[in-house]
Amino acid sequence: MSSPYRELLTVPGARPFVIAGSVGRMSMSMVGIGVVLLVSAVTGSYGIAGAVAATLSLTYAAGSPLSARYADRYGQRRVLVPVVLANTVSIAALILCAEFGLPVWTLFAAAAMAGLTQLSLGAWVRARWSYALRDSPARLHTAFSFESVVDEAVFVSGPIIVTVLCTAVHPAAGLAAATALTLVGCLALAAQRGTEPPPAPPVPGARGGVLSAPAVRVMTPVFLLLGMVFGAIDVSAVAFADEEGHKALAGVLLGCYALGSGAAALWYGARHWHTPLDRRFLVGLGVLAVAMVPPTLVGNLWLMMAVVFFSGLAISPTIIPGYGLVERLVPPRQLTEGLALMSTSISIGVAAGSSTAGRIIDAHGSQAAFLVPLAAALVAAALGAAAIRLMSSGGRPRPQQT
Repeated sequence: MSSPYRELLTVPGARPFVIAGSVGRMSMSMVGIGVVLLVSAVTGSYGIAGAVAATLSLTYAAGSPLSARYADRYGQRRVLVPVVLANTVSIAALILCAEFGLPVWTLFAAAAMAGLTQLSLGAWVRARWSYALRDSPARLHTAFSFESVVDEAVFVSGPIIVTVLCTAVHPAAGLAAATALTLVGCLALAAQRGTEPPPAPPVPGARGGVLSAPAVRVMTPVFLLLGMVFGAIDVSAVAFADEEGHKALAGVLLGCYALGSGAAALWYGARHWHTPLDRRFLVGLGVLAVAMVPPTLVGNLWLMMAVVFFSGLAISPTIIPGYGLVERLVPPRQLTEGLALMSTSISIGVAAGSSTAGRIIDAHGSQAAFLVPLAAALVAAALGAAAIRLMSSGGRPRPQQT
């Protein structure tokens, strides 16, 4: 590991909360697939399974920013412990309802409770980095880059683990393992008191949540569109591999995409940047839009692996300064909520992108579906430019490097 990352992990208390956050975050790429595999196995219906998973995703999008808001207000530990215990009970109820063949509506009820209590743990860890590096904010981009690498590792390994457990051990094994990882990671994170950001009670007379901050209102749709890029690429790549007669290599194709993003994150975090943060974000959005063009033109699987690797290189240098902008522009007392809202916006975008690309694949094939991430990236770049201009015209201080 290069020097900036070694130095980052020498920050007092950093290693324990990084390990705890990484373990607890494994489930974010496992729960959705685990629900689909379990429910489809016991009901014989992928339609019901998909609807139950969608219920969990939608309630997660509503509940995650709310729990983050309470974490900002009362402290992470006071919120983390009861919420993760409630999540564990909810997932256990979902498994039991499926295993005992209870009415289908009970699956939806348990999934709704599981989603409401599911945490966007990456936002909580990033908030800890902001607090731990409060005296050296220039190193924050390295910390956010490191967290992006962790995210990519989770999304590469998580689906493999849950699929193997559900198919080789028991249909409920993947979901149970994801829940256990969440419980252990969250309780370990709650025990790290030294790096916990201090609670910030609401300002008297202040109304509304983090969406009252202009920066969040303009950044949220940009992050949602970035999620659409990711979701559409995933579905389109799987369909492309299938059409090429190599469905078993779909995971390798997606791994090339994630590998590109992870490599770019390591490179980005190891550099000391002098370019203003907002300019880096705009450049990232522009490069991402350009990088989405080649997949629409390639018709060979092996060439596509190389193409999506280079397309993936544009992901992290866009996401990292985006989170950095939110960290700089959101009031400190609402930081966890703001970061969590960006994460859930990406999740909603992933669902929308996957659904849109799936419909196009059914009608026109995977080549046409690659136009979805291209279109989403172009709109994200346009909205991002408008957002930066809006924040500048509003008299906000120009975001500097992190």
